[in-house]
Amino acid sequence: MNARRKMLSDAARVAVALAAAGWLPQVAFAQQAGAWNKAAFDAKSLADLMKALGASAPVESKDVTLTAPDIAENGAVVPLGASTTVAGVKTLLMLVEKNPNTLAASFEVTDAIEASVSTRVKMGQSSDVYAVAITADGKAFFAKKEVKVTLGGCGG
Repeated sequence: MNARRKMLSDAARVAVALAAAGWLPQVAFAQQAGAWNKAAFDAKSLADLMKALGASAPVESKDVTLTAPDIAENGAVVPLGASTTVAGVKTLLMLVEKNPNTLAASFEVTDAIEASVSTRVKMGQSSDVYAVAITADGKAFFAKKEVKVTLGGCGG
């Protein structure tokens, strides 16, 4: 019994030391600092989203590339990718038009990296998917593709 208590005591000391050093997982810093744009994630349409982000109405552009499947077998895990060659891009967005929340993902990019991201999103039904690139001066450019979902990811 003493060995077990000693092990638990040592584990507690190690956990305290790791927490003090900042090596244990923390709550997401963006949420803590209030840095995320709640109005943007709550937007129900493309126009409301652009207004919440302070960007102009998006213009279709061949400089923005959207990678998405034509048919998603399972709407719970739909792989999406976005990239752009537009100069001065600060934000890349992934939007799913018919989802309860239009904004599926938002990525901040700098000139020091290639503006190319990928993620997986949930889709409840077939919908148009958008990749939107927003520049520092608020101009927005997009690419669009229809993704057909055979099995909805939101309980469908």
